[in-house]
Amino acid sequence: MASILPVSLTAQESAGAILYSGNGTLVNQGQAPASTAIFPNDLIQTPKGSPARIQLSGSETQVNAETLVQYQTGELALDHGSLSVNTSRGLRVRVGCITITPVHDNAWTRYDVKDVDGKVTISSFKDDVYVDARRSNFQDAKEQERNRSIVHETEQKTREEQCVGADDNSREAATVGPLNSWYAVAAGTAAVIFTTCYALCRSSEPLSPACPSKTSNNNCSTP
Repeated sequence: MASILPVSLTAQESAGAILYSGNGTLVNQGQAPASTAIFPNDLIQTPKGSPARIQLSGSETQVNAETLVQYQTGELALDHGSLSVNTSRGLRVRVGCITITPVHDNAWTRYDVKDVDGKVTISSFKDDVYVDARRSNFQDAKEQERNRSIVHETEQKTREEQCVGADDNSREAATVGPLNSWYAVAAGTAAVIFTTCYALCRSSEPLSPACPSKTSNNNCSTP
């Protein structure tokens, strides 16, 4: 069977995907050959002016130039750059907390995802895609549905890469905590004043040039 089947098909079945690339493409920080099998969690980076292509059963993705993406089972995690996805298997693209998913798993869907300067742009060219902005790992189904939108065929939408929501509220709550409240500040100020006064006033001896210190051999009288 190995002598009959093409090498690329055999590798694709075992690895899940084949990467076709030009000069300068890196896989896990190493120079990639013209074609190579890639595995889940492999990191692909394309240089300026040299795109690459990921091919797997029922899907093909162009990794455009100056793009960093991680191949995962069932999805591509885009760090920055842009992808052009053509899939009949529901291949997803995830950018931070945003996930783009074809509406129909078994229908051909073609869409682009671009992540530049914190802005995620989704363009659908064939069929529709869902855009889910997942704000927390503990959202219920209704909350997740409210954060879902659809990019219809021939439409384009832009979202912020960072989702505003529960996680941001948690960070705000951590910032405005007990140590930043007015009563904590007042208590701290009082403690500083008490400590300073205690250090300066605990001795009954005057601190003056006429009598800077008192010893057993030196009596100092007030002028």
